[in-house]
Amino acid sequence: MVDPIISPIKINTLEIKNRIFLPAMHMNMAVDYEVTQPLIDFYAQRAKGGAGMIVVGFATIDKLSSGTSNIGAHKDEFIPGLKRLADAIKDNGARAAVQINHAGKNSFSFMIGEQAVSASAVPSRMTRETPRELTEAEIWETIDSFAAAAVRVQKAGYDAVEILAGTGYLISSFLSPVTNQRKDSWGGSFENRMRFGIEIIKAIRKATGEDYPIIARINGNDLMKGGVGRKDLQVFAQELVKAGADALNINVGWHEARIPQIVTFVPRGVFGYLSKGIKELVDVPVIASHRINDPALAREMIQEGQCDMVAMGRPLIADPELPNKIAAGKEKEIIHCIACAQGCFDHLFEMKTVQCLCNPKAGREKDTVITRTDSPKKVMIIGAGAAGMSAALAAKEKGHNVTVYEKESKAGGQLYLAAAPPGREEFSELAKDLATQLRVNDINIVYNQTVDKALIEKEKPDHVILATGARPMEIPIPGKDRPNVVQAWDVLLDKVTTGKRVVVVGGGAVGVETALFLAEKGTLSPEALKFLLINEVEDTDYLKHLAIKGSKEVIMLEMLDKIGKDIGKSTRWVMMEDMARYNVVSRTATKVLEITDKGVRVEYGGEKEEIAADTIVLATGSVPENGLQKDLEQLGIPFTVTGDAKQIRLAFDAVHNGFEAGRNI
Repeated sequence: MVDPIISPIKINTLEIKNRIFLPAMHMNMAVDYEVTQPLIDFYAQRAKGGAGMIVVGFATIDKLSSGTSNIGAHKDEFIPGLKRLADAIKDNGARAAVQINHAGKNSFSFMIGEQAVSASAVPSRMTRETPRELTEAEIWETIDSFAAAAVRVQKAGYDAVEILAGTGYLISSFLSPVTNQRKDSWGGSFENRMRFGIEIIKAIRKATGEDYPIIARINGNDLMKGGVGRKDLQVFAQELVKAGADALNINVGWHEARIPQIVTFVPRGVFGYLSKGIKELVDVPVIASHRINDPALAREMIQEGQCDMVAMGRPLIADPELPNKIAAGKEKEIIHCIACAQGCFDHLFEMKTVQCLCNPKAGREKDTVITRTDSPKKVMIIGAGAAGMSAALAAKEKGHNVTVYEKESKAGGQLYLAAAPPGREEFSELAKDLATQLRVNDINIVYNQTVDKALIEKEKPDHVILATGARPMEIPIPGKDRPNVVQAWDVLLDKVTTGKRVVVVGGGAVGVETALFLAEKGTLSPEALKFLLINEVEDTDYLKHLAIKGSKEVIMLEMLDKIGKDIGKSTRWVMMEDMARYNVVSRTATKVLEITDKGVRVEYGGEKEEIAADTIVLATGSVPENGLQKDLEQLGIPFTVTGDAKQIRLAFDAVHNGFEAGRNI
């Protein structure tokens, strides 16, 4: 039986070799709308990795569509660059498409040089700016601009064009009553609000011909209060097919939606029901998206009729070879996307190019090429956390003889701490994937081994990489050694028990993770919730209460004026909402004076008080664990300190710094 993931499929007359679809993602790599070499290198690598179809973009259809870091398709002068990108994808075995779009109200005025436009003058929750309403003449001009951009895409040699008709951009702004308050034939009834998107598809079909594949990326649910829901979007999907769409790529949510869509808290494949609901109503291929990061899940979704293809964007950032590994029967060697958002979405908020926690080469394909050494060295790597394993893989790729020493019984280090809170389990997946890569690359790893000066002298390495991680910070608080005090790391690893009333001291990432970990104690498990719901044991409101009401009362104390300052933007807002949902009380600008047998004495606003608690959890940060550095200096052995052993930072930094340490030997 042919694996459904690697079986061919047709969109219009275009045959695609497999069902793996790399959706358009903003990479922040274009310069003045022009395709750049890093962008070409990135997509060429994914084409070599075996993806069936690659969609780049989004690309602009006019000057108001978006800023200059997007690919341009609104002028003929951009066609040569578009062609170079198309050739790089197609020459490496994949089908190529461009997503064209107009960001509408979500265009920042400082990026486009003037006020944004939309269906109506409704403020954007994303830009905090108010767009101006398009006139009817401008609406028709915009429709013509979509068609003209599609023709440029066609001329540049792309196999298909995709139109983004969701996510809160211009087309979905016309579709939604939240943003469309028009009184003319483009507003009011749902039929009128659909008209803009439908006319665009018709115009593109007329301009590109009957055989040119047109894909529409639409929402399955806007996830917006008062917005367009699942049933109306199913109608919209059918109308787009009637207008000429040859395939439907199902997105979910607007950027402004307050429901998580892409971070690790979102269960794998949870939005597959939306693509399934549309697939049952149309006779064109339907592509499912969002949190599909594993072949087993993708295979099941196709087999069970939820979709015809699977969009795997960030999974192909994390592992460009994912399709080839599936075809070769090496699925266990895949490095999974863990939906951390640290290198992709968080980088965009920081105006950086897209990179990846799991893959230090992503977005830097040319700059990270490793040339094998002519003089292999004996390399000792101390510590098998994220930094140590990344360093080992890079050093091995360079041709060195590598041995990793780990004091625990398994590799992964603090990745397992990060994986402990609810919804963060994917971090343990990365620990396992990196350990698998060590095995696949024949890198020797010695477990349960504490390294000291004597062992280093005995092994006589040519170079040592010190990746020994961090340890909890010692804090000068009276009472910190009392029996009612525990460390956050021990809580997350379930090494200690805690009472009903818990105070978490420290509101950084570890403090937030620990508070959520404790707050979920005593809540309904997913299995229990499903059983009670299906059998109608209780009403849904009470079941929701049981799902978020735990057995502990958790208070978090932070000296600074903000909780979670060291958490990435994509993740922080979800964690903050969960803290409110689980009734975690957070207090900022609060100084802990003393820990007593009964709780914690604190000072806030010049006033002192005692907070009662059964258990006090210290989550006051960590410091580098690099005690072997002095020994290495005395021995005169060349060494590199990396990861948290050098500086406390994010997991992203640990992987990337470890990679640099390994390849620079």
